[in-house]
Amino acid sequence: MYKAIAANKRNTILIMAVFVGLIGAIGWAVSYMYGNTSMSYWIIGCALVYAVLQYFFASKLAVAMTGAEPIEKRDNPRLYRVVENLAITLGIPTPKVYIINDPTPNAFATGRDPKHAIVAATTGLLDIMDDSELEAVMAHEMGHVQNYDIRVSMIAFGLVSAISVISDFVLRMMIFGGDNRDNNSSPLMLIIGIVVIILAPIIAVIIQLAISRQREYLADATGAMTTRHPEALAKALEKLQQYGKPMKKQSTASAHLFFSSPLKPGFVNRLFSTHPPLEDRIARLRGNDGKF
Repeated sequence: MYKAIAANKRNTILIMAVFVGLIGAIGWAVSYMYGNTSMSYWIIGCALVYAVLQYFFASKLAVAMTGAEPIEKRDNPRLYRVVENLAITLGIPTPKVYIINDPTPNAFATGRDPKHAIVAATTGLLDIMDDSELEAVMAHEMGHVQNYDIRVSMIAFGLVSAISVISDFVLRMMIFGGDNRDNNSSPLMLIIGIVVIILAPIIAVIIQLAISRQREYLADATGAMTTRHPEALAKALEKLQQYGKPMKKQSTASAHLFFSSPLKPGFVNRLFSTHPPLEDRIARLRGNDGKF
């Protein structure tokens, strides 16, 4: 487990390097087409500032997007005590606890580290899960906190957003500001530059998807190890198969934070899903039952 946490921290640096490389590629393309190398520095600088702001404020944005409301122990003793007991077991600070008024069973975790973490559950999850299943689901979310997945997710979210915004801005600038381009630019290099600008956000999203899916498996394993009851988590996932439906407030930007995908089913959402299939997660839990 400690190796997984250390790997996540190393991957944070690697992910940032990859995303900065993509942003640098966009900057190169723009500077080549306009013959102004200073533009690339401005693009990289603005992207990094944007990512840093996202790192510190994205969790608040995610909470606002989901409609989650903070609670104290007196508001919902059952959920609060589950989270509190798990925090004691894991030896980390108790996260802030939120509830989402939504009949769809789901939960999420966000924040930048265990000291600034938030966990939330929907009213639908509280209604259909028994105590052991609720503990298993929240142990999964606490696993994201313990493993620093929440930090990686926040950084990836910020940088993917930055790349998308910059690419969109540059494409618009190319379309509506074409007269300012360097007329001596090679047509082949211009084509390469345009391809880079179009592909960069797609590559960034694919990287984010791969990161999110692997972290779901890791959080399942972490939750099962914490409770020593992998079957409870498997049964909770089976209930999601039975009762799961899209949440009332949906956003592709925050979908990767949830226990299960909150989006409407469909080919595009399945193709770009941040979550592995529920049946695969259940099979892994039951296939490794004796190892937890």
